[in-house]
Amino acid sequence: MAKMMRAVEIACPGGPEVLTLVERPIPEPGHGQVLIRVAHAGVNRPDALQRAGAYAPPPGASDLPGLEAAGTIAAVGHGVAGLKEGDRVCALLPGGGYADYALAPAAHCLPVPDGLSLQQAACLPETFFTVWSNVFMRGGLRGGEVFLVHGGSSGIGTTAIQLAHHFGARVFTTAGTDEKCRACEALGAERAINYRDADFVEVLKAEGGADLILDMVGGDYIPRNIASLADDGRLVQIAFLQGPKVSLNLAPIMVRRLTLTGSTLRPQSDIAKARIAHQLLCEVWPLLSAGRVAPVMDQSFDLADAALAHARMESSDHIGKISLTVSA
Repeated sequence: MAKMMRAVEIACPGGPEVLTLVERPIPEPGHGQVLIRVAHAGVNRPDALQRAGAYAPPPGASDLPGLEAAGTIAAVGHGVAGLKEGDRVCALLPGGGYADYALAPAAHCLPVPDGLSLQQAACLPETFFTVWSNVFMRGGLRGGEVFLVHGGSSGIGTTAIQLAHHFGARVFTTAGTDEKCRACEALGAERAINYRDADFVEVLKAEGGADLILDMVGGDYIPRNIASLADDGRLVQIAFLQGPKVSLNLAPIMVRRLTLTGSTLRPQSDIAKARIAHQLLCEVWPLLSAGRVAPVMDQSFDLADAALAHARMESSDHIGKISLTVSA
């Protein structure tokens, strides 16, 4: 195996133009790790936050962006069981996916589902880990409940719509164009609300309120989300695109027995992520192999064009997942 690899590093905090193609030494897997020869890598909002200097990698993680990838195992470290060189996997990464080779904890690797390409598989881990852990493990969504997910045309949104619909929830979502709304409804949303034309608060109140809301917007959406919840409803916060600070009346939380919670995936322990991976393998991977849910794919860019991929993502024109092609 060669000693050097291509990688995209962040030259300095800034816009997409600071993403720079360089050569770096190929890393070696440590205890419990595997080295993946990356075929495709997913592109996610946290990558852009890291590029802008607003989301530092956790201690010990690669400084390279890239939180998910798919490819073949090139080497295994000590203590790894059940995986071997040549296996096709997709993996949740602590960083480093924008490169020819990436390290991953073996427990965070999952097999490529039957019928899916490596490109599709590369776009599974970050969104499916996030949605499953927040909507089902933390949020406790059950069949028959009313579920609202904001940003329905995003990678998170398209995943949440499909899984919630499959498990019997009534799914509502928000999006910014009629085209995006139609795409969300085609995935299983009962109603996609164009937030430029309608107030999601009024729509959800007319339905008796949402039992669970998944939000990545924050800002003034937070009090509006609380107003949209049914009694005993739950709000799960996973990002703050419009900021984390807001003036809030907490009285409805007590009076209506509401639950406000949230999480971020990257800083969680390896053990916590391994638990999520195990649940996904048991509960969701059979659905992917059967074609009952699937990643919604937008555009793919060459590794050298990572800046264009980030510009596409930050334009918010995409529907579904953006990926990087690393090797054919």
